[in-house]
Amino acid sequence: MAASARAATPPRRYGHLLAVGGAEDRERDRLILRRFIELSGGPQARLLVLTVASSDPAASWEGYRRVFEALGAQRVEPLDLREPAQANDPAVVDRILDADGIYLSGGDQRRLMGVLWESAAARALHLAFHVRGCCIGGTSAGAAALSRQMLAIGEPALRPYRDAVSLDIGLGLLASAIIDQHFNERHRLARLLSALALRPDLLGVGIDEDTALLIERGRSVEVLGNGAVTLVDARQMRTNVREADPEQPLQMLDVRLHLLPAGTRYEVVDLDPRVPAPPPALRQALELLVRPGPIRG
Repeated sequence: MAASARAATPPRRYGHLLAVGGAEDRERDRLILRRFIELSGGPQARLLVLTVASSDPAASWEGYRRVFEALGAQRVEPLDLREPAQANDPAVVDRILDADGIYLSGGDQRRLMGVLWESAAARALHLAFHVRGCCIGGTSAGAAALSRQMLAIGEPALRPYRDAVSLDIGLGLLASAIIDQHFNERHRLARLLSALALRPDLLGVGIDEDTALLIERGRSVEVLGNGAVTLVDARQMRTNVREADPEQPLQMLDVRLHLLPAGTRYEVVDLDPRVPAPPPALRQALELLVRPGPIRG
């Protein structure tokens, strides 16, 4: 009987984060959204589309409804919250905890966090990811909000400055990185470097449009889509950020940059001896990315 019970136990689900750089393909191969459905459990998975960041939630939902249903998803629903009080509704918490996949739309990450900050819904997202193994995706603003330190404001610049960006608190599902999106299309390397000058202990993650960084918690990293993910590691950096004037270009020495093109996958644990291991510096950065952050539930 005991052996039979063990055999019937479903395999453990590892939480996945899918950070999308925006403008994901919804018309052709739809690789990123197709993969999101697969990671959530397939056509019968219970999917929620959170349109909190959007200024036009109805249009945002309709766009995702069409593509998810075209990809075979049979149980997809919208969840829009406009006021913080709604994010503390027990019915909202139940819907989040019942979901197998949760997708955060684009828009404005400040709007999203203005509603979700310190809410029961935000705590439910942590429980869904850390405990239930839910797949949580976010595109553009939804991707930026996945990290604990969130890039809130910052105009593109030719070179990094001390006051080029403002950071705020995000959802904290990715604890050790700062995410920027539309990365190469909008020339945001200097913007991300400006953020890392303020927080060199974190990893900078720049994600191109129609590109996604897929993180399997504690295990692996994969890049999907048609662009690349730029990892910027400034943990050994020397900089003059504390002495520089606000508009003085920064000195940033010994900063490492890794470019991960779409189609690449990197195992962090249980390495296959037949596959070349990543260089030590990249391995250390990847270990930081997949490391589970604290559960805020």
